[in-house]
Amino acid sequence: MGIAGKVALVTGGAKGIGRAIVLRLARDGADVAIADLDEAKAGEVVDDVRAMSQNSVFIITDVSDRDQVFAAVERAATELGGFDIMVNNAGIVQVQTIEDVRPSDLELIQRINVGGVLWGIQAAAAKFMQLGHGGKIINAASIAGHDGFAMLGVYSSTKFAVRGLTQAAARELAPFGITVNAYCPGVVGTGMWDRIDERLSKYNGAPRGENFKKYAEGIALGRPSTADDVAKFVSYLAGSDSDYMTGQSPLIDGGLVYR
Repeated sequence: MGIAGKVALVTGGAKGIGRAIVLRLARDGADVAIADLDEAKAGEVVDDVRAMSQNSVFIITDVSDRDQVFAAVERAATELGGFDIMVNNAGIVQVQTIEDVRPSDLELIQRINVGGVLWGIQAAAAKFMQLGHGGKIINAASIAGHDGFAMLGVYSSTKFAVRGLTQAAARELAPFGITVNAYCPGVVGTGMWDRIDERLSKYNGAPRGENFKKYAEGIALGRPSTADDVAKFVSYLAGSDSDYMTGQSPLIDGGLVYR
């Protein structure tokens, strides 16, 4: 896959898909920094990476704060001896009708899901240029960035925005040897989907687990995604086999949404 000896930073790497990405990158030979707010969970992932004989560091980071994201990239490069891969994975979900959205809801999710990706792109590109080489920037989008889903209107809008940032950054950064792509998971068995299921139940009265089951029933491959399914694809985007790919936001959803 061509990432052995590389240095990566994964935001939101303490749990869920982020954790799976960290572990997959480490398994494929990268040293990985984890930028997150959950020190306890991140510490466990650091230990798991080091158990694979790869180096790792935890950097407490609020991705909505531009200065903190830049500082995280700087520390990752300094402590791990380089910088090659940026995975802007951190994000939150909100489940509510369009009419229920309030200014505070909109501001929060945009700061994290859009701002966090933008600051990550900026920080990674600046560091790659400073080091005098290209690099890989990989952003978390979603099937909700291809289709707008009911009760996920604002969340969907942030993921559409991530696709737009990915395309624009790919065009701007290509002359510097920097590729920018995104990954679009579907129904994944993580804590985020537990929260989506719970909130949907409050609106439609379905028993816990039924909303997850309903969405998963539409998957052509016959099962929900695991975090590892997504992590394998992210490792491909991080490696040399994807060097001729940029500006893309492929679906990794088992066949639920088609584009």
